[in-house]
Amino acid sequence: MPATHAFRRTFAVIAALPLLTLAACGYGSDAKDDDTAKVAAGAKKIDGLDSVKIGYFGNLTHATALVANQKGYFQKELGATEAKYQVFNAGPSEIEALNSGSIDIGWIGPSPSINGYTKSKGTNLRIIGGSASGGVKLVVNPKKIKSLKDVKGKKIATPQLGNTQDVAFLNWIADQGWKVDAESGKGDVSVIRTDNKVTPDAYKAGSIDGAWVPEPTASKLVAEGAKVLLDESDLWPDKKFVITNIIVSQKFLKEHPKAVEAVLKASVETNKWINANPDEAKAAANKQLEADSGKALPAEVLDPAWKSIQFTNDPLASTLNTEAEHAVKAGLLEDPLLKGIYDLTLLNKVLKADGESTVDDAGLGVK
Repeated sequence: MPATHAFRRTFAVIAALPLLTLAACGYGSDAKDDDTAKVAAGAKKIDGLDSVKIGYFGNLTHATALVANQKGYFQKELGATEAKYQVFNAGPSEIEALNSGSIDIGWIGPSPSINGYTKSKGTNLRIIGGSASGGVKLVVNPKKIKSLKDVKGKKIATPQLGNTQDVAFLNWIADQGWKVDAESGKGDVSVIRTDNKVTPDAYKAGSIDGAWVPEPTASKLVAEGAKVLLDESDLWPDKKFVITNIIVSQKFLKEHPKAVEAVLKASVETNKWINANPDEAKAAANKQLEADSGKALPAEVLDPAWKSIQFTNDPLASTLNTEAEHAVKAGLLEDPLLKGIYDLTLLNKVLKADGESTVDDAGLGVK
C-alpha cells in the first residue's frame, strides 16, 4: 500500500494540532554554569555551519539530550558551530519543526517517528540512533484498582491520541480481550487523552483512575499516592523497547554528515558517561530540566523515575517495528512501509571507533 495512505484520519488530525514549543538557550548561556559548554580556543566550524539546531522533550526519557546540553558534550564535538536547542511538548510539533528546518536533529519517540516518515512517503527523516529504553508505567489509584483485571471499567489517561504510550495501552487492552474504540477512547476501558503536564492534577481531582505514562509523570503520580501496577518493560523481550530515537532531516544528513556524526559522537559519549556516573548524570539532567522549564524535579520523583530508564545507543529497531504492528492492530495505522527509516551508518562508524559493538536496523535500513 502507498505510504501516503498509511495513516488514517486520526493521525492526520494529530499532526495538525497546534502544539506549543519552548525555545531553550544555546551554548552561550549554558557556559555561565558549565565551562565545558564553552567553545574551545581554536575550534573550527563543522561543514561550514554557523549552528546545528537540536530538539528534545523535557522528559527524563530524553536525558541523553538533557545531559549532553547541560555538560556541553554537543558543543564540544561541534567546535565553533553553535549548538542551539528547542524543547518540545509532543512529537507532532517536533516533526513539524524538522520538516520546516526549525531543527536539524531531534530526540523523539517511536510513534511520531513512524508517523512522520510514513506521511512524507519516506522523504523527511531518518532514525540515526537510539537513546533510551523503558521509563513507561501504568500507575493507578490503589483504592479503586487493586489488580490488572480491575482496570476494566476505569478511566485511564494516556498522553495523546496515537502517541507511543497510547498505542501501547490500546495494545495491552486488546491483549486482555477487552474492546475500546481507538479514536474515541470509549469501551471496556475509558482512555482519556491528557497532556502529561496536567495528568497529576487530573489524578488529584479524581477525573482519572490511573495513567499509562512516561517518566517523570509516572513518578509524579506515585508521589500523589498512586501505585505502579505495571512496568511496560515487563511486556517486552529482555525488558527492552525503544522509547527515544534520534532522528535527522534527510536533507541535513545528506548535506552535513560531519555535523551529524559530531552529534552522534556526543550522544555516544554522553550515554557512556551517564551509565558510568548515574547519580551525577541524574543531577545534570535535573539541572537542565530546571533551566528549560524553571522547575527541578523533587527527589521523590526524580529517583524512582531515573531507575526505570536504560540509556542505550541501540535503536532497538525490531521493537519499533513491533510498535508499528501494535498501531495497526489498534486501528490507528494501516500497514506502513518502514524500509529505509533507519540509517545507522554514522552511528556504527562512531561505535567502531570507540571500540563498542555496532547495532542493527532489523532490515529497515536504507538500501
